[in-house]
Amino acid sequence: MKKFNIRKVLDGLTNVSSSSSASPQPGNRENDTIQENLQSEHFQLCKTVRHGFPYQPSAMAFDAVQKILAIGTQSGALRLFGRAGVECYCQHESGSAVIALQFLINEGALVSALADDSIHLWNLRQKLPAVLHSLKFNRERITFLHLPFQSKWLYVGTERGNIHMVNVESFTLSGYVIMWNKAIELSSKTHPGPVVHISDNPMDEGKLLIGFECGIVVLWDLRTKKADYRYTYDEAIHSVAWHHEGKQFICSHSDGTLTIWNIRVPAKPAQIITPHGKHPKDGKKPEPCKPILKVEYKTTRAGDPFMVLSGGLSYDTVGRRACLTVMHGKSTAVLEMDYPIVDFLTLCETPYPNDFQEPYAVVILLEKDLVVIDLAQIGYPIFENPYPLTLHESPVTCCEYFADCPAELIPALYSVGSRQKRQGYSKKEWPISGGNWGQGTQSYPEIIITGHADGSIKFWDASAIMLQVLYKLKTAKVFEKARNKEDKPSTDIVDEDPFAIQILTWCPESRMLCVAGVSAHVIIYRFSKQEVTTEVVQLLEVRMPYELNDVDSPEAAGEQTPAVSTPGATSSPQSALPPAQTHPSTSSNSSDGPRDNVPCLKVRCSPLKQSPGYQVDLVVQLLWVSGEPPQQITSLALNSAYGLVVFGNFNGLAVVDYFQKTLLMNVGVQELYGLADPFQRQPRSPRKARQPSGGVCDVNDGSNASEDRCKSPTSGSCSPCNSDEETKHHKFIDKMKQKSRRFSKTVANDLAKMSRKLVTVPDQKHETVSLLRNHAKDSSFSRSRSSSVTSLERESREIISSFHFSETLSRKGEAMPGPSLWVGTSQGSMLVLPLTVPASSELRMQQAPAVSFGGVVTRLKGGILSMATLDSAGAPLHPPYELWYDPNLPDEREEKDRWKRRRPASPPSGSQEGAPDTHYVVLCSEKQAEVIVLPAQTSVFKHNITEASFVLRADVVQMNTGCCIACFCANGHIMALSLPSLRPLLDVNYLPLTDMRIARTFCFSNLGQALYLTSPTEIQRLTYSQETCDNLQEMLCELFTPVETPEAPNRGFFKGLFGGGAQSLDREDLFGETAAGKASRSLAQHIPGPGGMEGMKGAASGIVGDLARTRMALDERGQKLGELDERTAAMMASADSFSKHAHDMMLKYKDKKWYQL
Repeated sequence: MKKFNIRKVLDGLTNVSSSSSASPQPGNRENDTIQENLQSEHFQLCKTVRHGFPYQPSAMAFDAVQKILAIGTQSGALRLFGRAGVECYCQHESGSAVIALQFLINEGALVSALADDSIHLWNLRQKLPAVLHSLKFNRERITFLHLPFQSKWLYVGTERGNIHMVNVESFTLSGYVIMWNKAIELSSKTHPGPVVHISDNPMDEGKLLIGFECGIVVLWDLRTKKADYRYTYDEAIHSVAWHHEGKQFICSHSDGTLTIWNIRVPAKPAQIITPHGKHPKDGKKPEPCKPILKVEYKTTRAGDPFMVLSGGLSYDTVGRRACLTVMHGKSTAVLEMDYPIVDFLTLCETPYPNDFQEPYAVVILLEKDLVVIDLAQIGYPIFENPYPLTLHESPVTCCEYFADCPAELIPALYSVGSRQKRQGYSKKEWPISGGNWGQGTQSYPEIIITGHADGSIKFWDASAIMLQVLYKLKTAKVFEKARNKEDKPSTDIVDEDPFAIQILTWCPESRMLCVAGVSAHVIIYRFSKQEVTTEVVQLLEVRMPYELNDVDSPEAAGEQTPAVSTPGATSSPQSALPPAQTHPSTSSNSSDGPRDNVPCLKVRCSPLKQSPGYQVDLVVQLLWVSGEPPQQITSLALNSAYGLVVFGNFNGLAVVDYFQKTLLMNVGVQELYGLADPFQRQPRSPRKARQPSGGVCDVNDGSNASEDRCKSPTSGSCSPCNSDEETKHHKFIDKMKQKSRRFSKTVANDLAKMSRKLVTVPDQKHETVSLLRNHAKDSSFSRSRSSSVTSLERESREIISSFHFSETLSRKGEAMPGPSLWVGTSQGSMLVLPLTVPASSELRMQQAPAVSFGGVVTRLKGGILSMATLDSAGAPLHPPYELWYDPNLPDEREEKDRWKRRRPASPPSGSQEGAPDTHYVVLCSEKQAEVIVLPAQTSVFKHNITEASFVLRADVVQMNTGCCIACFCANGHIMALSLPSLRPLLDVNYLPLTDMRIARTFCFSNLGQALYLTSPTEIQRLTYSQETCDNLQEMLCELFTPVETPEAPNRGFFKGLFGGGAQSLDREDLFGETAAGKASRSLAQHIPGPGGMEGMKGAASGIVGDLARTRMALDERGQKLGELDERTAAMMASADSFSKHAHDMMLKYKDKKWYQL
């Protein structure tokens, strides 16, 4: 008898469930010959690098020897910067704000203090920094950190006014504590407030200067454990700085004053300075100013000292931006900043506090920028920042990622972008120059394109996990500038940012760029290396009717004017309409009637000077229709080989020929279905009929007109209905128009303002997710609905969601591939529009392509997100493209025209000669994925991607050994499906959707790369390729490099003789357990850092660094010994010579008397 095995039963159930989700349909065996090389082991998900400006920065530190800058943020992130291309990101697990940072100078370590009263020790000697130790304070709040140079004892100031000592090697507390009540005078009855400053005397490490918020400063003797001097001022203290000789210090106060104190004269300050105060003539006290938040006092050998401070401006400077003041001798320079100052640091030549500092630069951390000024040059120019910190110069509204681009693209973009750089930068090199680049082998070019709220587009070189801006394009130059606030463009679609980029599409091979803005406009650009002046910007205005019943009556429909104004390629674009109608100031409130045939923005009439780079070829604008603003564009596609651009929105789609500057097709969504819709239902509602649309533009001057195309898929005859039903029908349609208009305007405003939302509370995050899910549920296809409701919803809510140009078998029974346009809708329908394109380039410039209707091919649950075609071998069948040529060079254009301009991107499929070819169409919707075989148009594979959630982004991507579908779902899962069998290859719960920014910017690229906007100022790149993950360690940069610590300043003979030099302190004798005892266990809790491989790697890298330093020291010692040997040999030779001469002299005068000499 056969034994019962429960495991086999479970395996069988698993196989049954998987086969039901993705299985070949019976009778289709074409896929049996396709070999799939991609397997699950080829996929692994991990973050690679983060680019951009640290979002909401809160603290900063600098290693003066390693030349590394660290920035902490309010979300607990750490960003470390070195030379250009050296960046690193790490995150505290708690996510609390970073309040202080301290480097262990030239030790490859960093101490961070968080708002949750914990301090952490980071190991920077490994490529991925990790926490070695943590210490969590339980009873006191941390306010300040100080780590003396070359010391292992960290001073921690608290809100209660106490100071604790922490050993940074073991991260344990010392029993030595400076209590606030012992530091201040015993007669004082009030609490001094939190500790705002701690520093040791540069000349005596045993004297500690403690600043309390109330205005009291104490000089504490660590050896005697008592206060030597107490300095009291009436105003609160914000910061303290020493003079390098240790005899004076300076304090900044809340009334905008600076007080300079002699350490031996505590009674009153030696000098009081109000940098920005008005000094009355009668000798009275200057008027109070804003608080000076920080001051630094740096000395030089050859000149006057520098005093650098932030804040302190007069209160009458209302509306003035934040400033940094540099006081040098008698000169005072006020440097105005674009954003509020978070912190600043003065970079000096030496890390020793008891030597002349010799400042050479100031690093200023702003809320949204990082600025470095040069102190050595007149006028204090700024350094040119090599980091990609201008990503958020204007909020990012869309993003696209292109991996494995043509090799000549990056040099071409860099050559035109280099001319856009500003002038007047410092001539010196960037002072933050630490670290080394990675040694990765990934060499294919990568380009990231970002669209912004101000209408600008930036091209970035993202190769080798770096990021560098290449070129910036300003699309707003095409439109008229507002001379005053009254002329400011108001689109009635969005409240602000009328030029914001909503969608962009780019053809890397032909370098054609097409962008769609929120003001219902499309701009087509060509790339040229020559400067050109365009006298008249070519304009095409498109009137897309709101719905089928745009006309009021059949009589009006018969007299309706053409819905589209199509000026010729050379005619003035503004001549198509009267001047009053082309001006955007015309509104529905005017006496002339409702606003009609007017675009949202006005294209400039004056000549446009276009620099080398992307230059405008054609502007397409949607017009107002009967007082209704045009709907925003929801999908966009371009094909350079056919010379076509197609875009769609809530109303329908339009096909534009940008070669001849004409409109080929303008149809509503319902007219795409025609009578060939296999999913149509018989109407059950009382409505008998609907009027045909008066806004449909025929193809090729009406040659392809069809009455059937103008009918709704659910409409019956075209006979007029009775007046009551017609009245009810029109009322219902007006109501639907108002609701849809409000809905679309709300969505548009959300898209325009999306990047301005900096922080989203948790309740709002959940509302965002539920909103998206409800939208997906409404968009999904459900056969349980009644036909009338479905018809009405499709008419009012179905939109064009995606396009795909392809050269494939678009019609059933076709033997040869032909051009076609595949259209996806939000209701899950996929339709095909066969194209007829002239064969030769000469004929193409004279004759426009023809567009016909192919009907619905299939329907999926959820809106169609992505489409692609595969050849018979399962390889991607890329759309044809036009080779790039410079349109402003006639000779080059003629040369390109000699050979075939529409060159396919992939070789033809290897089917047998005479046998019909086989292609596959890959579809991905919000819920499902499907593979359809062509020309039979039958489904061979179908897979349910998700049931509880929905897909936000899906792309067919090329990997090293094959292609797959990459998906990102709203529940945070990133998935990969094989092609064509749709086998699950990857499913990782990566990042739940908490912000619409992620949904708007997440995008996949070839070779396993992806990215998204993780904050308004930062891009997070990740990979789902196992090969890239394996090579990531080599690709990452190195933060720590072995560098010799500079020699300590020479004390001099007299200072060494009379004891005038710096006095050292053995802190171990004072703070160690034998002398100070153990700290209270309840005060703080020690948390060990992560062990395992990271600790081993850190230890290994630390040993390597120690060995390198030891080897360097040995080399120097050997060199010095060699020099000493040479000197010794020279002295011995000189001594031998002297001895020989002396012996000869002695022999010469040996026998002579004294009088004979």
